[in-house]
Amino acid sequence: MKFFDKARDIAATEPKKVIHCLKVGIALSVVSLFYYMRPLYDGLGGNAMWAVMTVVVALEYSVGATIAKSCNRVGATLVAGSIGLGVHWMANQCGQELQPLILQVSVFILASVATFSRFIPCVKARFDYGAMVFILTFSFVSMSGYRVDKLLELARNRVSTISLGTSICILISMLFYPVWAGKELHDHIYQNLQNLADSLDGCVADYFNHDDESFHGKKEGYKCVLNSRAIQVAKANLASWEPAHGPFRYRHPWKQYLKVGASMRTCAYCIETLRGYIHSEVSGMKVPELVKEHMNQVCMPLSSSSSKVLRELAFTMETMTKSTKTDLFVHEMNLAVESVQNVFKHLSNQTILMPVPDEETGHKPQLIPIMDIFPLATMASLLIEIADKVQGIVVQVEEMALLAEFQKNKPSNFDNVTMTSFQYRLAV
Repeated sequence: MKFFDKARDIAATEPKKVIHCLKVGIALSVVSLFYYMRPLYDGLGGNAMWAVMTVVVALEYSVGATIAKSCNRVGATLVAGSIGLGVHWMANQCGQELQPLILQVSVFILASVATFSRFIPCVKARFDYGAMVFILTFSFVSMSGYRVDKLLELARNRVSTISLGTSICILISMLFYPVWAGKELHDHIYQNLQNLADSLDGCVADYFNHDDESFHGKKEGYKCVLNSRAIQVAKANLASWEPAHGPFRYRHPWKQYLKVGASMRTCAYCIETLRGYIHSEVSGMKVPELVKEHMNQVCMPLSSSSSKVLRELAFTMETMTKSTKTDLFVHEMNLAVESVQNVFKHLSNQTILMPVPDEETGHKPQLIPIMDIFPLATMASLLIEIADKVQGIVVQVEEMALLAEFQKNKPSNFDNVTMTSFQYRLAV
């Protein structure tokens, strides 16, 4: 029952996976006709089973993965078959005694070279499956050539059935509810930007005891960003195989998404450090409430302005438009950084003079040791570092907008709260 409950949950939350299962069934049903129907079987013979095997191994979840595997399989089969026929002809010219030796040596050399190529990063990223198919096909052709007389006909039938299977895979993958790796990568990036903004707001609000229920469950969203590199690299490689679709035109800058993701991870590392510090014993040192409230007035605006920039960048990526608000929010963030830095300029001495409540004398200025300010100073410096990393994300997203030719968004009137906040910061 637990197994069926889990399967039902997966089907309900991710219906695309159910659709993919149906697509595999449709593809196998179509290709099996070449085996069951006599006219089609007579044209391909027993080699029709290779088309079935091709569908099983080549039809992947996304269009990019299907095209990548199909092209690798067909290309590797053509290259390996051609080389295998050439080696077979050369072995025949050398006589019956040397023929098995030449075939064995060729298999050893080419299999070793092809296997070594799989360790090269650029080959592994795009042609790893093709290299494996090359080894399999060349070995099969070389060994078959020693015992099979009609080797050319065998190679032709094998290529035709594999081409048939890959064609069915690509057509079904693209025509029936296609899942585009490029679209998933694009959505993954802007959702992670939103996760960073939520995590930053949640961490700072948690430190200053602003218990907002809207932040519950969002404070650890930065972890999705930290663990996203492998997913982004894989999807970017697959997206480069896909044709133009939707708003993603030919030669869309998929590699730029990796640069945006790398900038996001540096910011996520800083947020992780901030969250770890907030929950450490050092941050738990007793800080005078008046000092903490004073720092709250400069740290919260810095956190808020940084998250505004991240959310605006998420909106830019989601809508693929150049935002007119980003520069304003970045300027507001820089003003907030300056406000925090100005506060800590007064900490150049070892003590700070602040009005502290006193039961006997009332409110009067007293000297507070700088060690009492240390937890707040550390947290504020981390917020400044995060703002700097956010600035780096802005640069990469603007580069993305330039390379992908995002349309310029029409300017709109800002809400009164945002303008009032900005004017107040500017006045300060």
